[in-house]
Amino acid sequence: MTNSNGGPSSSPSALISVRGLTMAYGDFVVMRDLDFDVNRGDVFVIMGGSGCGKSTLMRHLLGMLEPAAGEIFYDGESFTRATDEKRETFLRGFGVLFQGGALWSSMTLAENIALPLEQYTSLGAGEIRAVASLKLALVGLRGFEDYYPAEISGGMRKRAGLARAMALDPDILFVDEPSAGLDPISSRLLDDLILELRESLGTTFVVVTHELPSIFTIATNSIFLDTNTRSATAGGHPVELRDHSEDPAVRAFLRRGESEHE
Repeated sequence: MTNSNGGPSSSPSALISVRGLTMAYGDFVVMRDLDFDVNRGDVFVIMGGSGCGKSTLMRHLLGMLEPAAGEIFYDGESFTRATDEKRETFLRGFGVLFQGGALWSSMTLAENIALPLEQYTSLGAGEIRAVASLKLALVGLRGFEDYYPAEISGGMRKRAGLARAMALDPDILFVDEPSAGLDPISSRLLDDLILELRESLGTTFVVVTHELPSIFTIATNSIFLDTNTRSATAGGHPVELRDHSEDPAVRAFLRRGESEHE
């Protein structure tokens, strides 16, 4: 469905709209006919079991993989059909936190955050240092500018990676498995940080995770990818899906560890 401007038919608050997206590697279909909206200000969680295509979907949203069919829109404009120059404009509005934090080990935290600022802005060295310090302060790492990644904990590395993803003040932050490799306390601190950043900066988050504590803590909306049907079988607030979904796969995923009897 399209509107008069050729974009998708969606709510006015939709920042991302996915229509008829099929993801495939050659002849192997990962997921087919995905349709969903991510609204501005959402913490939108892509959830599902191992191997269902969560990270693959995030790579499609970032343009790292091309759809076998369907289309992705940002603010009503086609990302899928955009020219390389236009895509670069889209990508400038994205920040990405990969699983390991993806920090350069030979650089300090401040130097890691400075990289995109040096590449994409005309700020001077002093201004870049000030911005790097500000971003680290936002994630609770004030005073750690000159530390190297190996000198801090895994949870701190994730937060430093988030600071770097925020360097250019993106409209959308994509976060891949934020809790991976973290202890429960560090994981909860990172969840709390995501919520604080959404509240204070108005950032929209797209988060890939299968961790139930994170899903129930941070998500305002979600999509469930079902490996068996190779489709999205549910969407909405995870608590509502847990309590009211009639899909047995959704219930099994969201009620892991619980007794199914009332």
